[in-house]
Amino acid sequence: MSKTAATVQKVVSTKLSHGSTVFSMIQPTGLFHLGNYFGAVRVWKQLANPSNCHSHLMFGVADLHSITLPQDPLRLNDSIETSIASLIACGLDPEHCNLFVQSRIPQHVQLNWILSCITPMGQLNRMTQFKSKAALRSEDIGSAKLGLFTYPVLQAADILIYKSTHVPVGQDQAQHLELTRDIAQLFNNTVGREYFPLPSTMLAPTQKIVSLKNPSKKMSKSDPDELSKIFFNESSKNIVHKINKAVTDSIEGPLYYSEEQRPGISNLINLIAAVTGQSIQNIEHQISDFTKAQLKDYTSSLIIDELKEPSYRYKQIKDDHALLEKIAIEGSRIASEKAQKTIDEVYSLVGLRR
Repeated sequence: MSKTAATVQKVVSTKLSHGSTVFSMIQPTGLFHLGNYFGAVRVWKQLANPSNCHSHLMFGVADLHSITLPQDPLRLNDSIETSIASLIACGLDPEHCNLFVQSRIPQHVQLNWILSCITPMGQLNRMTQFKSKAALRSEDIGSAKLGLFTYPVLQAADILIYKSTHVPVGQDQAQHLELTRDIAQLFNNTVGREYFPLPSTMLAPTQKIVSLKNPSKKMSKSDPDELSKIFFNESSKNIVHKINKAVTDSIEGPLYYSEEQRPGISNLINLIAAVTGQSIQNIEHQISDFTKAQLKDYTSSLIIDELKEPSYRYKQIKDDHALLEKIAIEGSRIASEKAQKTIDEVYSLVGLRR
Protein backbone atom coordinates (compact mmCIF):
# COMPACT_ATOMS: atom_id res chain seq x y z
CA MET A 1 0.00 0.00 0.00
CA SER A 2 1.35 3.45 -0.91
CA LYS A 3 2.03 6.05 1.74
CA THR A 4 -0.81 8.18 0.42
CA ALA A 5 -3.31 5.32 0.41
CA ALA A 6 -2.31 4.38 3.93
CA THR A 7 -2.88 7.87 5.30
CA VAL A 8 -6.07 8.95 3.53
CA GLN A 9 -9.45 7.87 4.84
CA LYS A 10 -13.09 8.80 4.44
CA VAL A 11 -14.73 10.12 7.58
CA VAL A 12 -16.91 7.10 8.19
CA SER A 13 -16.62 7.24 11.97
CA THR A 14 -16.34 10.21 14.30
CA LYS A 15 -14.88 8.12 17.15
CA LEU A 16 -11.23 9.02 17.73
CA SER A 17 -8.53 7.09 19.53
CA HIS A 18 -7.36 8.37 22.91
CA GLY A 19 -4.86 11.22 22.60
CA SER A 20 -5.56 12.04 18.94
CA THR A 21 -5.20 15.62 17.79
CA VAL A 22 -7.61 16.76 15.07
CA PHE A 23 -6.80 20.00 13.28
CA SER A 24 -8.46 22.00 10.53
CA MET A 25 -9.00 25.61 9.52
CA ILE A 26 -11.24 27.61 7.22
CA GLN A 27 -10.50 30.92 5.54
CA PRO A 28 -12.44 34.01 6.71
CA THR A 29 -14.28 34.75 3.51
CA GLY A 30 -17.61 35.57 5.13
CA LEU A 31 -20.66 33.43 5.75
CA PHE A 32 -20.42 29.70 5.02
CA HIS A 33 -22.19 28.33 1.97
CA LEU A 34 -23.39 24.74 1.61
CA GLY A 35 -20.02 23.60 0.29
CA ASN A 36 -18.25 24.92 3.41
CA TYR A 37 -20.95 23.57 5.69
CA PHE A 38 -21.21 20.03 4.36
CA GLY A 39 -17.61 19.70 3.20
CA ALA A 40 -15.94 20.92 6.39
CA VAL A 41 -17.81 22.45 9.30
CA ARG A 42 -20.45 19.78 9.83
CA VAL A 43 -17.70 17.13 9.89
CA TRP A 44 -15.91 19.18 12.55
CA LYS A 45 -19.12 19.32 14.57
CA GLN A 46 -19.50 15.54 14.35
CA LEU A 47 -15.93 15.09 15.58
CA ALA A 48 -16.39 17.57 18.44
CA ASN A 49 -18.69 15.32 20.43
CA PRO A 50 -18.40 14.26 24.09
CA SER A 51 -17.13 10.77 23.15
CA ASN A 52 -13.92 12.43 21.94
CA CYS A 53 -13.25 14.25 25.21
CA HIS A 54 -9.83 12.55 25.46
CA SER A 55 -8.74 13.94 22.10
CA HIS A 56 -7.53 17.43 21.21
CA LEU A 57 -9.78 19.21 18.70
CA MET A 58 -8.26 22.32 17.12
CA PHE A 59 -10.36 24.36 14.67
CA GLY A 60 -9.25 27.76 13.45
CA VAL A 61 -9.76 30.74 11.18
CA ALA A 62 -6.97 30.85 8.59
CA ASP A 63 -6.65 34.62 8.29
CA LEU A 64 -2.96 34.56 7.33
CA HIS A 65 -3.77 32.34 4.37
CA SER A 66 -6.49 34.72 3.23
CA ILE A 67 -4.01 37.55 2.52
CA THR A 68 -2.26 35.60 -0.23
CA LEU A 69 -4.87 37.44 -2.32
CA PRO A 70 -5.72 41.16 -1.90
CA GLN A 71 -8.11 41.91 0.96
CA ASP A 72 -9.93 44.98 2.23
CA PRO A 73 -8.61 45.35 5.82
CA LEU A 74 -11.91 46.37 7.43
CA ARG A 75 -13.87 43.71 5.60
CA LEU A 76 -11.29 41.06 6.51
CA ASN A 77 -11.53 41.95 10.19
CA ASP A 78 -15.32 41.66 10.07
CA SER A 79 -15.03 38.33 8.21
CA ILE A 80 -12.79 36.88 10.93
CA GLU A 81 -15.47 37.61 13.53
CA THR A 82 -18.19 36.32 11.21
CA SER A 83 -16.26 33.06 10.81
CA ILE A 84 -16.02 32.56 14.57
CA ALA A 85 -19.75 33.24 14.92
CA SER A 86 -20.52 30.87 12.06
CA LEU A 87 -18.45 28.06 13.54
CA ILE A 88 -20.29 28.35 16.84
CA ALA A 89 -23.67 28.64 15.11
CA CYS A 90 -22.95 25.49 13.11
CA GLY A 91 -22.50 23.52 16.31
CA LEU A 92 -18.89 23.85 17.44
CA ASP A 93 -18.99 24.25 21.21
CA PRO A 94 -15.91 26.01 22.66
CA GLU A 95 -16.32 23.75 25.70
CA HIS A 96 -15.63 20.67 23.55
CA CYS A 97 -13.08 22.01 21.06
CA ASN A 98 -10.56 24.80 20.69
CA LEU A 99 -11.52 27.71 18.39
CA PHE A 100 -8.67 30.07 17.49
CA VAL A 101 -7.50 32.71 15.03
CA GLN A 102 -4.32 31.79 13.18
CA SER A 103 -2.66 35.24 13.18
CA ARG A 104 -2.89 35.45 16.98
CA ILE A 105 -0.51 32.51 17.33
CA PRO A 106 2.97 33.62 16.17
CA GLN A 107 4.39 30.12 16.57
CA HIS A 108 2.71 29.13 13.28
CA VAL A 109 4.97 31.58 11.45
CA GLN A 110 8.02 30.59 13.48
CA LEU A 111 7.65 26.94 12.52
CA ASN A 112 6.89 27.98 8.95
CA TRP A 113 10.42 29.42 8.62
CA ILE A 114 12.06 26.28 10.01
CA LEU A 115 10.11 24.10 7.59
CA SER A 116 10.73 26.47 4.66
CA CYS A 117 14.44 25.89 5.12
CA ILE A 118 14.09 22.16 4.37
CA THR A 119 11.25 22.11 1.78
CA PRO A 120 12.36 21.63 -1.85
CA MET A 121 11.00 24.25 -4.26
CA GLY A 122 10.29 21.50 -6.79
CA GLN A 123 7.59 20.07 -4.52
CA LEU A 124 5.92 23.46 -4.14
CA ASN A 125 6.02 23.96 -7.90
CA ARG A 126 3.91 20.83 -8.35
CA MET A 127 1.05 22.14 -6.21
CA THR A 128 -1.95 22.36 -8.54
CA GLN A 129 -3.72 25.02 -6.46
CA PHE A 130 -0.80 27.42 -6.90
CA LYS A 131 -1.03 27.04 -10.66
CA SER A 132 -4.79 27.48 -10.75
CA LYS A 133 -4.92 30.43 -8.34
CA ALA A 134 -2.00 32.23 -9.97
CA ALA A 135 -3.37 31.39 -13.46
CA LEU A 136 0.18 31.55 -14.73
CA ARG A 137 1.72 30.95 -18.08
CA SER A 138 5.43 30.13 -18.06
CA GLU A 139 6.33 33.72 -19.02
CA ASP A 140 4.29 35.14 -16.10
CA ILE A 141 6.19 33.45 -13.28
CA GLY A 142 7.91 36.70 -12.35
CA SER A 143 4.58 38.28 -11.41
CA ALA A 144 3.53 35.51 -9.02
CA LYS A 145 3.45 36.43 -5.34
CA LEU A 146 5.76 34.49 -3.02
CA GLY A 147 3.03 33.96 -0.41
CA LEU A 148 0.84 32.18 -2.93
CA PHE A 149 3.76 29.90 -3.83
CA THR A 150 4.88 29.07 -0.30
CA TYR A 151 1.60 28.97 1.59
CA PRO A 152 1.52 25.13 1.56
CA VAL A 153 4.56 25.29 3.88
CA LEU A 154 2.64 27.56 6.25
CA GLN A 155 -0.23 25.11 5.99
CA ALA A 156 2.14 22.32 7.02
CA ALA A 157 3.34 24.45 9.94
CA ASP A 158 -0.28 25.09 10.97
CA ILE A 159 -0.87 21.35 11.18
CA LEU A 160 2.44 20.22 12.65
CA ILE A 161 2.71 22.92 15.35
CA TYR A 162 0.08 20.95 17.30
CA LYS A 163 1.50 17.53 16.31
CA SER A 164 -1.83 16.82 14.64
CA THR A 165 -2.71 13.21 13.91
CA HIS A 166 -5.87 13.75 11.82
CA VAL A 167 -6.83 16.53 9.41
CA PRO A 168 -10.38 16.64 7.99
CA VAL A 169 -10.29 18.36 4.59
CA GLY A 170 -11.98 18.42 1.21
CA GLN A 171 -10.59 16.55 -1.77
CA ASP A 172 -9.04 19.75 -3.15
CA GLN A 173 -6.69 19.93 -0.15
CA ALA A 174 -5.57 16.30 -0.21
CA GLN A 175 -2.42 17.14 -2.20
CA HIS A 176 -1.38 19.68 0.42
CA LEU A 177 -1.79 17.10 3.18
CA GLU A 178 0.48 14.76 1.27
CA LEU A 179 3.07 17.56 1.14
CA THR A 180 2.63 18.08 4.89
CA ARG A 181 3.50 14.45 5.51
CA ASP A 182 6.53 14.76 3.24
CA ILE A 183 7.73 17.86 5.10
CA ALA A 184 7.17 16.17 8.48
CA GLN A 185 9.25 13.20 7.35
CA LEU A 186 11.96 15.51 5.99
CA PHE A 187 12.16 17.21 9.37
CA ASN A 188 12.25 13.91 11.22
CA ASN A 189 15.06 12.66 8.96
CA THR A 190 16.94 15.94 9.43
CA VAL A 191 16.90 15.80 13.23
CA GLY A 192 17.34 12.02 13.39
CA ARG A 193 14.17 11.15 15.29
CA GLU A 194 10.44 10.65 14.67
CA TYR A 195 9.39 13.96 16.18
CA PHE A 196 6.36 14.92 14.09
CA PRO A 197 3.58 12.38 13.51
CA LEU A 198 2.51 11.93 9.88
CA PRO A 199 -1.09 13.20 9.98
CA SER A 200 -3.88 11.23 8.35
CA THR A 201 -6.14 12.95 5.83
CA MET A 202 -9.79 12.61 6.76
CA LEU A 203 -11.86 13.20 3.63
CA ALA A 204 -15.41 14.38 4.16
CA PRO A 205 -17.96 11.80 2.95
CA THR A 206 -19.82 14.51 1.04
CA GLN A 207 -19.20 14.86 -2.68
CA LYS A 208 -18.11 18.32 -3.81
CA ILE A 209 -21.06 20.74 -3.80
CA VAL A 210 -21.03 22.71 -7.05
CA SER A 211 -22.67 25.89 -8.31
CA LEU A 212 -26.45 25.69 -8.62
CA LYS A 213 -26.23 27.65 -11.88
CA ASN A 214 -23.05 26.21 -13.40
CA PRO A 215 -22.25 22.68 -12.23
CA SER A 216 -18.83 22.80 -13.90
CA LYS A 217 -17.68 25.12 -11.08
CA LYS A 218 -17.67 24.52 -7.35
CA MET A 219 -19.99 26.59 -5.18
CA SER A 220 -18.13 29.79 -4.34
CA LYS A 221 -18.75 32.86 -2.20
CA SER A 222 -17.04 35.01 -4.83
CA ASP A 223 -19.44 33.97 -7.60
CA PRO A 224 -21.30 37.14 -8.63
CA ASP A 225 -24.46 35.13 -9.36
CA GLU A 226 -26.38 35.01 -6.08
CA LEU A 227 -28.50 32.14 -7.39
CA SER A 228 -25.40 29.94 -7.63
CA LYS A 229 -24.97 29.52 -3.89
CA ILE A 230 -26.89 29.01 -0.65
CA PHE A 231 -25.57 30.33 2.66
CA PHE A 232 -26.28 28.55 5.92
CA ASN A 233 -28.33 31.47 7.28
CA GLU A 234 -30.60 31.87 4.24
CA SER A 235 -34.33 32.21 4.77
CA SER A 236 -36.59 29.30 3.81
CA LYS A 237 -38.02 31.46 1.04
CA ASN A 238 -34.58 32.10 -0.44
CA ILE A 239 -33.61 28.43 -0.26
CA VAL A 240 -36.75 27.37 -2.12
CA HIS A 241 -36.22 30.10 -4.71
CA LYS A 242 -32.57 29.21 -5.36
CA ILE A 243 -33.19 25.46 -5.57
CA ASN A 244 -36.12 26.06 -7.93
CA LYS A 245 -33.80 28.11 -10.15
CA ALA A 246 -31.03 25.48 -10.06
CA VAL A 247 -29.87 24.14 -13.43
CA THR A 248 -31.04 20.61 -14.28
CA ASP A 249 -31.33 19.22 -17.84
CA SER A 250 -33.79 18.32 -20.58
CA ILE A 251 -33.43 14.53 -20.32
CA GLU A 252 -36.79 12.79 -19.99
CA GLY A 253 -37.56 9.71 -17.93
CA PRO A 254 -36.37 8.49 -14.53
CA LEU A 255 -33.91 10.63 -12.60
CA TYR A 256 -30.46 9.16 -12.05
CA TYR A 257 -26.97 10.17 -10.93
CA SER A 258 -24.33 10.97 -13.54
CA GLU A 259 -21.91 13.86 -13.07
CA GLU A 260 -21.02 13.69 -16.76
CA GLN A 261 -24.51 13.39 -18.28
CA ARG A 262 -26.61 15.07 -15.58
CA PRO A 263 -24.39 17.37 -13.48
CA GLY A 264 -27.26 19.56 -12.25
CA ILE A 265 -29.41 16.61 -11.14
CA SER A 266 -26.33 14.98 -9.60
CA ASN A 267 -25.61 18.11 -7.57
CA LEU A 268 -29.12 18.01 -6.08
CA ILE A 269 -28.65 14.32 -5.29
CA ASN A 270 -25.31 15.15 -3.62
CA LEU A 271 -27.10 17.72 -1.46
CA ILE A 272 -29.68 15.11 -0.44
CA ALA A 273 -26.87 12.68 0.39
CA ALA A 274 -25.08 15.35 2.41
CA VAL A 275 -28.15 16.02 4.56
CA THR A 276 -29.38 12.45 4.99
CA GLY A 277 -26.14 10.46 4.93
CA GLN A 278 -27.71 8.01 2.48
CA SER A 279 -25.81 6.43 -0.37
CA ILE A 280 -26.26 7.73 -3.90
CA GLN A 281 -27.75 4.38 -4.90
CA ASN A 282 -30.43 4.55 -2.20
CA ILE A 283 -31.35 8.08 -3.16
CA GLU A 284 -31.55 7.15 -6.87
CA HIS A 285 -34.02 4.40 -5.99
CA GLN A 286 -36.01 6.77 -3.78
CA ILE A 287 -36.34 9.53 -6.40
CA SER A 288 -36.54 7.46 -9.58
CA ASP A 289 -40.23 8.33 -10.08
CA PHE A 290 -39.87 12.00 -9.06
CA THR A 291 -40.34 14.81 -11.51
CA LYS A 292 -37.59 17.43 -11.52
CA ALA A 293 -39.92 19.78 -9.66
CA GLN A 294 -40.52 17.15 -6.98
CA LEU A 295 -36.77 16.57 -6.67
CA LYS A 296 -36.25 20.28 -6.11
CA ASP A 297 -39.07 20.44 -3.54
CA TYR A 298 -37.59 17.48 -1.68
CA THR A 299 -34.08 18.97 -1.74
CA SER A 300 -35.34 22.34 -0.50
CA SER A 301 -37.27 20.83 2.41
CA LEU A 302 -34.23 18.83 3.57
CA ILE A 303 -31.90 21.82 3.41
CA ILE A 304 -34.37 24.06 5.26
CA ASP A 305 -34.67 21.52 8.09
CA GLU A 306 -30.89 21.03 8.24
CA LEU A 307 -30.09 24.75 8.43
CA LYS A 308 -32.92 25.83 10.73
CA GLU A 309 -30.94 25.46 13.96
CA PRO A 310 -27.59 26.91 12.73
CA SER A 311 -29.40 29.88 11.19
CA TYR A 312 -31.25 30.57 14.44
CA ARG A 313 -28.07 30.34 16.53
CA TYR A 314 -26.23 32.67 14.17
CA LYS A 315 -28.89 35.36 14.56
CA GLN A 316 -28.54 35.04 18.34
CA ILE A 317 -24.77 35.53 18.54
CA LYS A 318 -23.65 37.42 15.42
CA ASP A 319 -23.87 40.84 17.10
CA ASP A 320 -22.44 39.78 20.46
CA HIS A 321 -18.99 41.16 19.68
CA ALA A 322 -17.75 40.88 23.26
CA LEU A 323 -18.61 37.17 23.46
CA LEU A 324 -17.03 36.39 20.10
CA GLU A 325 -13.84 38.26 21.01
CA LYS A 326 -13.69 36.48 24.37
CA ILE A 327 -13.96 33.08 22.66
CA ALA A 328 -11.29 34.03 20.11
CA ILE A 329 -8.91 35.30 22.79
CA GLU A 330 -9.31 32.26 25.05
CA GLY A 331 -9.08 29.75 22.20
CA SER A 332 -6.00 31.45 20.78
CA ARG A 333 -4.39 31.55 24.23
CA ILE A 334 -4.81 27.80 24.68
CA ALA A 335 -3.57 27.12 21.16
CA SER A 336 -0.54 29.38 21.70
CA GLU A 337 0.45 27.47 24.84
CA LYS A 338 0.36 24.18 22.95
CA ALA A 339 2.25 25.69 20.02
CA GLN A 340 4.97 27.19 22.23
CA LYS A 341 5.84 23.77 23.63
CA THR A 342 6.42 22.51 20.08
CA ILE A 343 8.48 25.57 19.09
CA ASP A 344 10.72 25.20 22.16
CA GLU A 345 11.38 21.57 21.26
CA VAL A 346 11.91 22.29 17.56
CA TYR A 347 14.32 25.15 18.28
CA SER A 348 16.28 22.81 20.54
CA LEU A 349 16.34 20.06 17.91
CA VAL A 350 17.71 22.38 15.21
CA GLY A 351 20.23 24.09 17.52
CA LEU A 352 18.54 27.44 18.16
CA ARG A 353 18.06 26.60 21.85
CA ARG A 354 19.95 24.46 24.34
